[in-house]
Amino acid sequence: MSILRTPGGKRGRGRPRAGEDSARDAIVSAAEAEFAEHGYDGATMRGIAARAGVDAAAIHHHFGTKADLFTTVVDFPVRPDKALEEILAGPVDEIGVRLVTYLLVALEDKPTRRKAVSMVRTSLGNRAATPLLAGFLEREVIRKVAARIDGEDVDLRASLVGSQIGGLLIARYVLKLPALAKAPVDEVAARVGAAVQTYLAG
Repeated sequence: MSILRTPGGKRGRGRPRAGEDSARDAIVSAAEAEFAEHGYDGATMRGIAARAGVDAAAIHHHFGTKADLFTTVVDFPVRPDKALEEILAGPVDEIGVRLVTYLLVALEDKPTRRKAVSMVRTSLGNRAATPLLAGFLEREVIRKVAARIDGEDVDLRASLVGSQIGGLLIARYVLKLPALAKAPVDEVAARVGAAVQTYLAG
């Protein structure tokens, strides 16, 4: 699914066609519609199951969590939400560098980078896609970062982490600012990671 696509209508609530693939297809189509209509936070596994005509357990069987289903539906190129558990588990004063390093290393893979750049280019400013993508990142990434840090304004500081990293990805991979685009991953991770750490430290 393109995160820009608006579903043509609701899928009926009858039983899906026989077979594992048919059940998966019904769930994906239902999820596309639910996410498009209700956003990431508003869409529920129960609502998706009802629309697809399956039991909610079938969604967990085929896809796992709501985040797993969403990233499958939109063909998300990287899974920062999955990586965060390990990234946030270490010392707080190293989270900035670890987080930036994870993303830069993931995007060294050319197919992953192409997919990520395409998603950024097509989603920014799109009335349907932008809030959908923002909702996923807010729920699955920014809130988890906020929960890990101490002090005041943790929600704002976690959002600033997101803005710093988002700006880096756009400048390095979309705008391709020459010096930044050519800089080694380790150097960029160290410098930007230090900036990210200032928000984490409060």
